[in-house]
Amino acid sequence: MGPRACLLGLLALFVAGKCSYSPEPDQQWTLPPGWVSLGRADPEEELSLTFALRQQNLERLSELVQAVSDPGSSRYGKYLTLEDVAELVRPSPLTLHTVQKWLLAAGARNCHSVTTQDFLTCWLSVRQAELLLSGAEFHHYMGGPAETHVVRSPRPYRLPKALASHVDFVGGLHRFPPTSTLRQRPKPQVPGTVGLHLRVTPGTVGLHLGVTPSVIRERYNLTAQDVGSGMTNNSQACAQFLEQYFHESDLAEFMHLFGGSFAHQASVARVVGQQGRGQAGIEASLDVEYLMSAGANISTWVYSSPGRHESQEPFLQWLLLLSNESALPHVHTVSYGDDEDSLSSAYIQRVNTELMKAAARGLTVLFASGDSGAGCWSVSGRHRFRPSFPASSPYVTTVGGTSFQNPFRVTDEVVDYISGGGFSNVFPRPSYQEEAVAQYLSSSPHLPPSSYFNASGRAYPDVAALSDGYWVVSNHVPIPWVSGTSASTPVFGGLLSLINEHRILRGLPPLGFLNPRLYQKHGEGLFDVTRGCHESCLNEEVEGQGFCSGPGWDPVTGWGTPNFPALLKTLINP
Repeated sequence: MGPRACLLGLLALFVAGKCSYSPEPDQQWTLPPGWVSLGRADPEEELSLTFALRQQNLERLSELVQAVSDPGSSRYGKYLTLEDVAELVRPSPLTLHTVQKWLLAAGARNCHSVTTQDFLTCWLSVRQAELLLSGAEFHHYMGGPAETHVVRSPRPYRLPKALASHVDFVGGLHRFPPTSTLRQRPKPQVPGTVGLHLRVTPGTVGLHLGVTPSVIRERYNLTAQDVGSGMTNNSQACAQFLEQYFHESDLAEFMHLFGGSFAHQASVARVVGQQGRGQAGIEASLDVEYLMSAGANISTWVYSSPGRHESQEPFLQWLLLLSNESALPHVHTVSYGDDEDSLSSAYIQRVNTELMKAAARGLTVLFASGDSGAGCWSVSGRHRFRPSFPASSPYVTTVGGTSFQNPFRVTDEVVDYISGGGFSNVFPRPSYQEEAVAQYLSSSPHLPPSSYFNASGRAYPDVAALSDGYWVVSNHVPIPWVSGTSASTPVFGGLLSLINEHRILRGLPPLGFLNPRLYQKHGEGLFDVTRGCHESCLNEEVEGQGFCSGPGWDPVTGWGTPNFPALLKTLINP
């Protein structure tokens, strides 16, 4: 039976499994820790599913990203508009017609597209969805720190073969919302500190009892004048998932306690999405407070994807928002990630394309490298390191983590042992980092066994910042010793926003996708972190050690941490 016959056949044929295929055969489905099943969903319950339609001209899009991001190119900084991107990648008329006809026949209603026309979100009943997506079986689940409810299918779904060249995947069936990996560590014990209490006003130079904005500014050499001017159309953003909310009152209290020495804003400019009324999350509070104190006095947006409907995938919804807004902040920070091996190839490749679209538009997108060191994945009794995605995407700038050598003083930095890093098992090494990674692999005296990692893969992180011992205000309470690359990422993003401010005032384009320039400059403007290793598989062969830092780039701290005046000079010059 040919594809056209499959497409025009009765829906019953699809239900029976004839002429069908699995778009995500390698998507792992396991119930995450802390989640429980609440049983089958009611057949008449309404679901919101997202259909990722096949895009066009992706090779041309890749070429354009390289051209607009390479300072040596005549097209450097000439970013594409959302409309330019839409014109380039828009699905073919045949794809649009075929998918719409299929959904209409199934009774899907209220379908909404995006500007790029490559995502379609539709409402269906559970009964309709299970007929449409052969094999799917929707259940209710509850879990996560906020006891979130979601609807997911523990069984794989199939689509008509006639759609194989038109649909990449269907969102809202398998992937659970991301959870924060922030840690609250015990206070370091140093002789002579018993009974010592936090001073939130500047005290002895170089002494601190946890990382605050003033510590960040001291370590990275920012002055009180290194803030936004308020005279440009400059903005920055962070994204929140899984009912992680921030409270404006916490932000105001944080700035009152810790923001006294520099000009700053005490409220966000815009919330995209919906802020819930529940308790503030430490993750959300941290992201907003440190993005707005590092990128001080710069207009800040918060993308809030609390899961407005139980079947939505929050991270996918964030990508849809980017594909539907013409004017976006220049810098986006995201403290979120999944294990590469837990995601289907179709999903990973499509998300990577969405990040490529952002790079083409001149957005600087930063992801946390993760908080599990090199990670550990056991297959058939053999251990391998476990890369994180989207940290491993070649189209984002990934931020690792460091600690102070002396936890109570502003000193040189060493590796934070939880800092994520390594080599992708999906994406090949991009050309911009070929020289730096080859140098590391040929010169490092502490490489793990080659069987543990894919030496030819995209290596990350690209840069780093402090990730250990932060103070955060959440639900009106100052909370100490919060740690994770969820902290280093908004800090680095805020400093890039300050650099964008200088560029815009000089009539230069925003930084855009940073990596090609960063690697061309060999980490100029960054403090090189050369001491320490991160954690990994715990066995006798590698003794719990992943990769170690060293001179130049390394897969633990990237090129290093920001020395603001030097980094500004590097990134503002042609």
